[in-house]
Amino acid sequence: MSCTKIHLTAIVDPKAELGNDVTVGPYSVIGPDVKIDSGTHIGSHVVITGHTTIGKNNQIFQFSSLGEAPQDKKYQGEPTKLEIGHNNTIREFCTFNRGTTQDQGITKIGNDNWIMAYVHIAHDCNVHNNTILANNSSLAGHVNIYDYAILGGFTLVHQFCKIGQHVITAVGSVVFKDIPPYVTASGYDANPHGINAEGLKRRGFSADSITNIKRAYKTLYRQSLTLEEAKAALEHQALTAPELSLLVEFLNQSTRGIIR
Repeated sequence: MSCTKIHLTAIVDPKAELGNDVTVGPYSVIGPDVKIDSGTHIGSHVVITGHTTIGKNNQIFQFSSLGEAPQDKKYQGEPTKLEIGHNNTIREFCTFNRGTTQDQGITKIGNDNWIMAYVHIAHDCNVHNNTILANNSSLAGHVNIYDYAILGGFTLVHQFCKIGQHVITAVGSVVFKDIPPYVTASGYDANPHGINAEGLKRRGFSADSITNIKRAYKTLYRQSLTLEEAKAALEHQALTAPELSLLVEFLNQSTRGIIR
């Protein structure tokens, strides 16, 4: 039968819950309120603390800090949470903070994410599934990153921003407003630069779907329409192009306004 392997130099609190096949490397520290499911590998010098739950088959590389108190002056030690799903790769020196009571009290990382070195995910963020966060990307508090989004290295995202599905940002982008699904963005402030056509092809979008998304982009950004006029036009286009429903839904839920 498979068993958990904990290096002799690691410090694992007796109250921590570790599933089968969990590996804990040298000098790592696991706190009392941590739960780690089967097949997850913890590298050396990793610190996991707080009310942190980690799912199955994650690869967590050395020197990461997961579940530490949020960098928020309002935080007063409340028992907030960090939840990490399954099959994530978390590279060296990443820092994920748990949530605050000013939001829902939880920071969430979904499944199948590729999170590169030195990435910071602040309190109350929600990183969904199949994302890529390149080296030194940083999320301020309350940020939402939706499925298949890609953040280029050193991308900085302001608090409360939303990054839509299939978005890609260029290296060094600074994001102050929401980025709608399918959009390519770059700059300081980040501006739209077409759609992520190559990414959509790789994910199996048909030529017709990509044509519909290009038309929607022109409606939103190239026809000098107000946002409300563009939303009305996109709602009509979505009646015959279901891939645009993501875009319409996102625009209706945006609270910070979108990059334009």
